[in-house]
Amino acid sequence: MHDSDDPRAWPAQASPPAARLHALAAQSLAAATRAESDRLDAEARDALTSLLRGDDGPALRAVFATAPGAAVCRHLWRLLVESESLAAKGGDVELTTFALPLVIVAGLADAAQASRMLPGVLKDMPALTNLLREHDALAGNRTFVLAKVLAAADALELERLPGLLGAGRLRDAPGVTPIPPMDLPPAPIAVSAGHESVHLRFIVGAALAGPGVDLLAPRGDRTWAMPFGQAVGVQLAVPGASVIALAHAPQRLVPALTTGRALQREVSAQVFVSNALRRMRGGVGEPSAAISAHRAPDSLAGGELRLSLSSPFAPRDAEGFRCPLYATDRIADVVQMLATLLRDCRVADVRIVPGVHADRDAATGVPLLFRADALH
Repeated sequence: MHDSDDPRAWPAQASPPAARLHALAAQSLAAATRAESDRLDAEARDALTSLLRGDDGPALRAVFATAPGAAVCRHLWRLLVESESLAAKGGDVELTTFALPLVIVAGLADAAQASRMLPGVLKDMPALTNLLREHDALAGNRTFVLAKVLAAADALELERLPGLLGAGRLRDAPGVTPIPPMDLPPAPIAVSAGHESVHLRFIVGAALAGPGVDLLAPRGDRTWAMPFGQAVGVQLAVPGASVIALAHAPQRLVPALTTGRALQREVSAQVFVSNALRRMRGGVGEPSAAISAHRAPDSLAGGELRLSLSSPFAPRDAEGFRCPLYATDRIADVVQMLATLLRDCRVADVRIVPGVHADRDAATGVPLLFRADALH
């Protein structure tokens, strides 16, 4: 399976402004010289920066929602990451709006328990803020605040970016410039009995610094991440629930969304494979795995990968995982993530099914999964 086996749906039409950006990206990718590519990228970057600085979030979303293919979408996304940094520049003091991705694994210990709701509002923000300050998680910066809510991914979606960045854009003013408040809806987490679930949330923050200071440059020291995740887990705890919070380094909003989704997908796959292997190895022995690409109208991008685990000793049983795809993904990278996970879990027989397949089995109407032992 490779990038040409792409199950996602790509629109055939776009509005003229979006189509212009698509054309610039395609021309840049095909440019014969670096100078020509740089010129085209600069024009596209300026347009994206203007959209971020404006108030037309739907127009920004349309650029990516109507992209004609993955390569163009990825290229524009890379430029959008650069544009987010450019959009914040200006004035004697710059405000960096950032998000800290959290992957939360939660479950109920008692299978007979009714579902519970983990809070979407954190009770002790000073404790979390102090942890980041103590560990210099923002390049030693102390002038920052964190919103007290756990925000869902849709709070950071493209149509919301101009508002989030615009609300925090600083104007030159005498004296001390306060950090503007961030109004984000809390996203509580529903936890059901009988299985672990994996959720993506963000803690959004804002920091003041001098012009040109990069507070979010990658750092090798992640000593803050474990105590920070543990502190979040304590604040989310409710009776009878197990909660593990995995924290990633703060990033600007655009890359944080990409990072968070990839982490949630990877942890979800890990939880599925771990639980399925435990059941199958304890019952029918060593399973085989199949990875296939499927059209899926109910998925975010119109297509997804599926991982199935099965054994010839249990011909009626198989375990299946729906692996989401996002518009900026390279299919081969997601396949490799799944294949590496299976290899690390000592699954010896892993089949990659070529082509793009239907969502459902034509005979049964259930979601289509391939059994590795039935493939030739």
